[in-house]
Amino acid sequence: MYTYRPEGVCSQQIQFDIDGDVIKNVTFLGGCPGNLQGISRLVEGMKVEDAIKKLEGIRCGGKPTSCPDQFAKALKKTMTLIAG
Repeated sequence: MYTYRPEGVCSQQIQFDIDGDVIKNVTFLGGCPGNLQGISRLVEGMKVEDAIKKLEGIRCGGKPTSCPDQFAKALKKTMTLIAG
């Protein structure tokens, strides 16, 4: 299980697993429950690279980032750590 602390958004933590290159068990703590549960279900089983392409750069209102964008950052950081 990987844990990421997002910055500049309402959610306080993102937890997820990566099996090979597939996303599993995504949980957002804090934030907008319905939207984040929807994002979690949509990315479940998706390849990491595909999720990053779809989520990266999404903004929330006037903020320069969003929970989906922060999840893309979490995935990129984790894949860098896995690659060593």
